[in-house]
Amino acid sequence: MGEYPLEYYDFFVKFNEGDYYTCHDLLEEMWMTDKGNLFFKGLLQMSVSIYHYEYGNVKGARLMMAAAHEYLQAYRPRHWGLDLEHVYIFIEKALVIFPKEIDRVPFEDVDTLPKLPELILFLED
Repeated sequence: MGEYPLEYYDFFVKFNEGDYYTCHDLLEEMWMTDKGNLFFKGLLQMSVSIYHYEYGNVKGARLMMAAAHEYLQAYRPRHWGLDLEHVYIFIEKALVIFPKEIDRVPFEDVDTLPKLPELILFLED
């Protein structure tokens, strides 16, 4: 398996724990050193999308997930040990699940939103 920055490994751990806010910070740190890297930016946008959705910002979630869909496209099918076809199944399901007629719900009503499918990320050789 290739050698990756520690933040990349930490991203996988935090993503699978559901700590999407920390995922943003980890990916942003890597992206800031290589702003042309749309792979990092796409993963960052996907993480931010889930975070927004969990807090009721449905419109923000839709916009960020659509951006992730676009940014990661050039890296398919696999990049940096990540099976992006697996990720794209999640992204495309999420884009269908996000309610189109809702932009925001109060935090106390977040549990009324449709649930996103589970996505577990792992590094492959």
